[in-house]
Amino acid sequence: MKMTFYGQFVAGEDHQSIKPLIQKNRAFGVGTVLDYSVEEDVCQERAERKETGDQSSVPHCEPADHRDGVMSAPFYFYADEAKCDQHMDTFIKCIKAAGGSSEDGFTAIKMTALGHPQFLVQFSEVLVKWRCFFGFLTAKLDMCFLFQALLTKLGAEGDIRSWFASEKLHSSSTIDILDWNRLIDDRTKVPHLLVVPNLQAEMKRMINFCIMCVCAVQCAVENRVRLMVDAEQTYFQPAINWLTLVMQRIFNTDHPIVFNTYQCYLKEAFDNVCMDVELSRREGWCFGAKLVRGAYLDQERSRAEEIGYEDPINPDYETTNCMYHRCLDHVLEEIERNRKANVMVASHNTDTVKHTLRRMEEMGLAPTDKKVYFGQLLGMCDQISFPLGQAGFPVYKYVPYGPISEVIPYLSRRVQENRGVMKGAQAERELLWTELIRRVTSAEIFYTHTL
Repeated sequence: MKMTFYGQFVAGEDHQSIKPLIQKNRAFGVGTVLDYSVEEDVCQERAERKETGDQSSVPHCEPADHRDGVMSAPFYFYADEAKCDQHMDTFIKCIKAAGGSSEDGFTAIKMTALGHPQFLVQFSEVLVKWRCFFGFLTAKLDMCFLFQALLTKLGAEGDIRSWFASEKLHSSSTIDILDWNRLIDDRTKVPHLLVVPNLQAEMKRMINFCIMCVCAVQCAVENRVRLMVDAEQTYFQPAINWLTLVMQRIFNTDHPIVFNTYQCYLKEAFDNVCMDVELSRREGWCFGAKLVRGAYLDQERSRAEEIGYEDPINPDYETTNCMYHRCLDHVLEEIERNRKANVMVASHNTDTVKHTLRRMEEMGLAPTDKKVYFGQLLGMCDQISFPLGQAGFPVYKYVPYGPISEVIPYLSRRVQENRGVMKGAQAERELLWTELIRRVTSAEIFYTHTL
């Protein structure tokens, strides 16, 4: 593995072994997004026995989805809270290493490595049902007697109208999905029936997740590092988004510290971006986003087919490409309107990079403004990363590291993207061949880089 996929896509096993790579990239104007690439999934039977403390004959779990009978790509399963603490210690070391390697570094974290993934699944289901309930009632709700009576039937007490104080309501007579979602944040108002059955245990897990996240961001602030929360599978993502928004409200006051990740191969990607941009406007915090196309395509489609729900992924690459540019343009418009917003264009697509550069020129955004960043994966598309870095644009390599056994999920996705890798490799070969011919014909065999 170290001589093949691991050596190509992973920088090393720990934060010490990756330092030479970081320094080499930095010499060519390319920064680093450090990512300890551990992620976890859930195995229902094992998770239940861990919860009850029954360690007798805990079964070996094959790769599985959180629903019975649904198989997925191999993932590193949740073990216990002590393992999560170890991951947290590693993330802290990662943040400190990023702070020591550059003045404006990034570190990526994965929520599933910080706590029990089953909580993320359950809380995500609550959030999805809460949003669906709003859609069932109507796109916009008049503050009327019917609304009062309906929620009272579900267990709410008091005057429902008072929940939506004037400073929180975006208009005088209606509430929208953002106002509706804010009710989830206030446990004194939301009926227990609308949250989770085992409220006490789930709230403890939520608090643990929040404490972990806040500790990570505080360390990032102290080391002048920005934190990117990685997107994961759709059955985790609503809860991950909610936790990320909590951190953004707290820390993104003067400039973006916490960046959320939006997967543009999802049909609802543009709606999610628009909602979070609007929320940042209303609440007055700085919007930070990383835009990616997505990394769980095969798993998501297989799961949707086996369980029998609508495929959440766009039907083809062109649709995803249009979605990416649509989301990007919306965020760029927000940057133009509010210079505190930032975006990481995490793409290997040359047309997307050219589109971004063209839009930046139209907006009068200079590379030194550092409002728009570019990012590519380690081992891929160096022909994009290094020219951007040499031209003075803020560009970063996404540098995963970790023990081989714990980065298997990451490597499995790189294998699934093998066609894209081969296309990129072909482009790089053509560029290298052209450059070799140019140097031979111009008698410039060796190239000297001046630091």
